Amino acid sequence: MTGSDGPHREPGSDFRPAGPASERAREEEERAVEQALALVGGSDRTGGAGGSDRRPSRSQDSRGHQDFRDEDPNAGPSSDPHARRSTDSPPYDGRDNDPRDGRTTATPAAATTAATATAPEPVGEQPPLPDRASPGDPAKPRPTLPPPSWNRARAIAARAGRGGPPATIRLPLGRALGHVLAEALGALTDLPSFDTSAMDGWAVAGPGPWAFEAGAGLLAGRGPAAALPDGTAVRIATGARVPPDTTAVIRSEHAHVDEARGLLHARRSVVTGQDIRPRGQECRSGEQLVPAGTVVTPAVLGLAAAAGYDALPVVPRPRVDVLVLGDELLNAGLPHDGLIRDALGPMLGPWLRALGAEGSDPRRLGDDAEALRSALTSSDADLIVTTGGTAAGPLDHVHPVLEALGAELLVDGVAVRPGHPMLLARLSPDGPCLVGLPGNPLAAVSGLLTLAEPLLAGIAGRPAQDPYRALVHADVHGHPHDTRLVPVVHRPGRQGGRDHVAPLRYNGPAMLRGIAAADGLAVVPPGGVRSGTEVEILDLPWAPATPWTEGCFT
Repeated sequence: MTGSDGPHREPGSDFRPAGPASERAREEEERAVEQALALVGGSDRTGGAGGSDRRPSRSQDSRGHQDFRDEDPNAGPSSDPHARRSTDSPPYDGRDNDPRDGRTTATPAAATTAATATAPEPVGEQPPLPDRASPGDPAKPRPTLPPPSWNRARAIAARAGRGGPPATIRLPLGRALGHVLAEALGALTDLPSFDTSAMDGWAVAGPGPWAFEAGAGLLAGRGPAAALPDGTAVRIATGARVPPDTTAVIRSEHAHVDEARGLLHARRSVVTGQDIRPRGQECRSGEQLVPAGTVVTPAVLGLAAAAGYDALPVVPRPRVDVLVLGDELLNAGLPHDGLIRDALGPMLGPWLRALGAEGSDPRRLGDDAEALRSALTSSDADLIVTTGGTAAGPLDHVHPVLEALGAELLVDGVAVRPGHPMLLARLSPDGPCLVGLPGNPLAAVSGLLTLAEPLLAGIAGRPAQDPYRALVHADVHGHPHDTRLVPVVHRPGRQGGRDHVAPLRYNGPAMLRGIAAADGLAVVPPGGVRSGTEVEILDLPWAPATPWTEGCFT
């Protein structure tokens, strides 16, 4: 529900518009909170201060505050163990002082009290980090900067993937499927390479009727035939070379054969060149067939073979290692005794392969900083993906291990819900990148599409996909500051109406039920959208190539 100073909202509406009054109140609260945090050294990554899309973790405070605002307000309590919610946590009301928001932890009253306290001495330079992360090490505060917007984070990831010219290998046609062309594909010959018959019938020269001789005639795969004199005809099969001086091909069903007189008559008028595929009709030798960056599909393989290729120059698929973190995860069976099933391990490998990557089975490391460090330093992958552990608690080791290894953080949190604690790092100047995903399943999907997908596209040399927009049929509530990614399904228009997308109910950060039924994700700007608004659509990687088909879209 909305607080007394929040914007008016219609009953049952998920939309939270921000009016001028509420905006001024929000700014005043932000200033007060920032002052309070500056005095007490607050950090949005420590304990209860850090709203996280990860499962409620041991890094949180005793109240277990967690970001659940992305769950459908009309849905019942979640049965997902990731989605536990403390009764201490007040409902999200769309204002900035929500204790589950990663930006603030203090109420306005608390901020006012803190602001009147004596300011502490300036904090000096932090001591150097240890060269290894230990599970027993206390969480170390890090400087906090506003996270980049969703669009900027994707641009940073794409740029990181395009760090250098892509490698090129040549693969036989049978192994090139799914790779990206490293070079434009040019025709090695004219297509077709000679004049061919497009139909079974008769090749004729000059005006009819035409004299013919009995026999099998011209068949595909045979050498050149002698020139055809005027007033004569010869049987011809589809794909056979057309004799020189042929006027047209008459289809068998359009011809009348007078066996007794040895004459062929046309049942329809004959047009010069009909049913003949002339040499070079499809392309001339050297003409570009498809550009570099094209994904090799079955159709591209067929075109390449027709144009004379035995192998193709392609970019190697990016190699990805997946590291699953968390001692609470089960590999099989029903959840029990505080343990939960690992939903990300089975999902990430196939999803990454759908994005054009190659990788081995996920490795489960538990909550072991040394195991994580060893896995990072021994990996020869182009990209390492970790799940969970992106907060700053005693058992969240991703940040400490990255710091100990001297990694460069390119993205440390993104202004998107779910999934805002995601991160992108480069382990060394010439080394692989790491994408740290939150532990909550839908938040991890958000991280995949926000950071991993553009990064992998850059490594593989794929061109950026053109964004497109669609109408959304329903109000969709938004976060006050951040972009939201909401699972949607395509619906065809009725009675001449436009096709549209409809949001799905189960869209909480710990839920997969919505994305499992979705065609894509709607990019909802801060503040939300009203029904009938156009929103950007993120394709899922297995969506078909034909847009606006029944039940799905790209």
